[in-house]
Amino acid sequence: MLRFFSWNVNGLRAILKKDFLSDVEKLNPDLLCLQEIKLQEGQTDLELEGYHSYWNYAEKKGYSGVAVFSKQEAKSVAYGMGIPEHDTEGRLLTLDFGDYYLVNCYTPNSQNELRRLAYRMEWEEAFREYLCQLKSEKPLILCGDLNVAHNEIDLKNPDSNHKSAGFSDEERAAFSKLLESGFVDSFRHFYPDLEDRYSWWSYRTRARSRNAGWRIDYFVVSEDLVPKLLDAEIHDDIMGSDHCPVSLTFDIANKDA
Repeated sequence: MLRFFSWNVNGLRAILKKDFLSDVEKLNPDLLCLQEIKLQEGQTDLELEGYHSYWNYAEKKGYSGVAVFSKQEAKSVAYGMGIPEHDTEGRLLTLDFGDYYLVNCYTPNSQNELRRLAYRMEWEEAFREYLCQLKSEKPLILCGDLNVAHNEIDLKNPDSNHKSAGFSDEERAAFSKLLESGFVDSFRHFYPDLEDRYSWWSYRTRARSRNAGWRIDYFVVSEDLVPKLLDAEIHDDIMGSDHCPVSLTFDIANKDA
């Protein structure tokens, strides 16, 4: 049995000043994916004992970036999806573990007034094609801050957010298209009708105290992994960021390990 966690930390150096290390120790993940680390190489000396670490930094300082800490060493690592216009912001890490791929993603935000929506749609199409190619080779686990609340059940106030970044018709349709391409939202697989479970809350409106949140952090798996799934969880009791960790527990063995 393996337990993977994904967490948008909204600045790794900032969260390290809080309870991050003790939280990770309590969670004891087999693999931990972080998004929005907001640092460059050499700006932290973080090492987690017993873990191999993998980093992808944005070219822009203090922006974006992802990291993976894994008890098992990856056979190979890819940084980005091999498309220059999508690979400067440190948004993707793909780890090959022999029997399956793990993709850690921080999807671009469409921003206020959807001013980056056109780029987001270009990203979505390229990313879906990238994932489908990987899936054709072996099973795949995608996790991260995908910056979309798929359905109305996935955010507190859907009626007032249909033109907001993360809940536009275009973004939701792109996520639907991904799922229709042979992928499964693991949380909804286990809890199709569960309400009021979110992974992100705006700091600006003190939304967390009211649980006025959005579920935008995911574990998405290729359909061939569904029989291996044991549970998917949202750990909204863990503080430190405007996001909370999400996790996937599954039963998979790496014969090549």
